[in-house]
Amino acid sequence: MKTLTTGDIAKMCDVNLRTVIRWIDRGALKGFKLPGRGNNRVKVEDFIQFLQEHEMPVPAELEAEHNRRVLIIDDEAAVARSIARILRSAGYETETAQDGFQGGSLLMKYQPALVTLDLRMPGISGYDVLKFIRSNPETAQIKVIVISALDPLALQRAVDEGADAVLSKPFDNRELTDLVEQLLPLQAGLAV
Repeated sequence: MKTLTTGDIAKMCDVNLRTVIRWIDRGALKGFKLPGRGNNRVKVEDFIQFLQEHEMPVPAELEAEHNRRVLIIDDEAAVARSIARILRSAGYETETAQDGFQGGSLLMKYQPALVTLDLRMPGISGYDVLKFIRSNPETAQIKVIVISALDPLALQRAVDEGADAVLSKPFDNRELTDLVEQLLPLQAGLAV
């Protein structure tokens, strides 16, 4: 469990240390005292929740570390629903796009930590979406798992073009969650 000191929070919010202590004392910010010393500590997830509830910006270093958003781009609705169900039960937030164009537009809005991507879709292919993700500085760090029923050569091409991992359809639920947890190690164990 990662925690922050009142000093850490004061710095991130650019406020006085006493302000943070008052937030905790009033119950606005969930915190706890260390035994024997009386110093306050706040769980990172509680701090992020406090910031979101008060419409304050989440510092980039915390946002990236605790981003549990997965964008599922697949034109087969049943497959997309299945992936979403598996990942939500593992503690991830999901959003679904039914084609490459919709997926590309959701990338900036949803800001996922990871994308699951089908290769064969109408209009913009999964390869095109992958190229877009890797060529854009704002999205280049997003992890990508290609999930496709195409042959091994097509899956290897996806890896060559920047996919972090590939998974053949049909896939085992545990395989999917294991892959996501490998690619997002900082998020492991932080399910809400």
